[in-house]
Amino acid sequence: MVAQAFWESFQTMTVTMKQGRVGVPCLACPLRLKPAFKDKTDDEVRFIQAMKFDHRALPAGSDIIHPGQEDAELYTLFSGWAFRYQSLPDGRRQILNFLLPGDLVGLQASLLSAAQHGIEALTDVELCVFPRRRVWDLFVRMPSLSYEIAWLGSREESLIDENLTSVGQRNAGERIAALVISLYRRADALGLVSERSFLFPLSQQQLADALGLSLVHTSKTWSRLRRSGLFSISAGRLTLLNPRLTARMASAFEREFEPRPLI
Repeated sequence: MVAQAFWESFQTMTVTMKQGRVGVPCLACPLRLKPAFKDKTDDEVRFIQAMKFDHRALPAGSDIIHPGQEDAELYTLFSGWAFRYQSLPDGRRQILNFLLPGDLVGLQASLLSAAQHGIEALTDVELCVFPRRRVWDLFVRMPSLSYEIAWLGSREESLIDENLTSVGQRNAGERIAALVISLYRRADALGLVSERSFLFPLSQQQLADALGLSLVHTSKTWSRLRRSGLFSISAGRLTLLNPRLTARMASAFEREFEPRPLI
């Protein structure tokens, strides 16, 4: 079984090298060493390698998936940040959630006939690309991985639920603090935090679009939280100074972390 899986992986890698960039082999993927992710068997990783057909690099601001796209592939974000959004006909935009390395990208779009949302690169990104036509193969041939994909879809829904709770029940300061703390914890599990500082590429407009606030209100609240000592920011890096500034902030910061699958 292992030999057959390896041979299938080798054949696919040979074809892929002719058609697209393989990137880092899945067995040597540095993300798999991060505490954010659960361990996988070699057979599972080889199966993922056999499915992967490209390693794609896109600059910041690029569409990874555009609304209405009918041929969206499935991706794992290898590096960089992105966000998922929906837009209204008049141009107003709601950012649904932010995507960091290791996140599964485009599950809904790859399963539906047409994407009902867009995904945009927030920074320069690299993506592991999996063909949508082979997603069903995964469910048929590797049930353990298909369960993990379903789990990851549920996790993304829970992130959106958390943001919806913020928009509906938290005041402006609590909304921004909850998002900053959540992104800090996610970045920390990926080894992206050094001395409590991490890259923070979000603009205030993007914060406003994610949290249901006006740009003016976002700017004033952001400045107030910075003066209160929650964080400092310089040269695009945010340093989390006092996540226990209030009891509610402390509860968000101290929430138990659960490792997740990596596809």
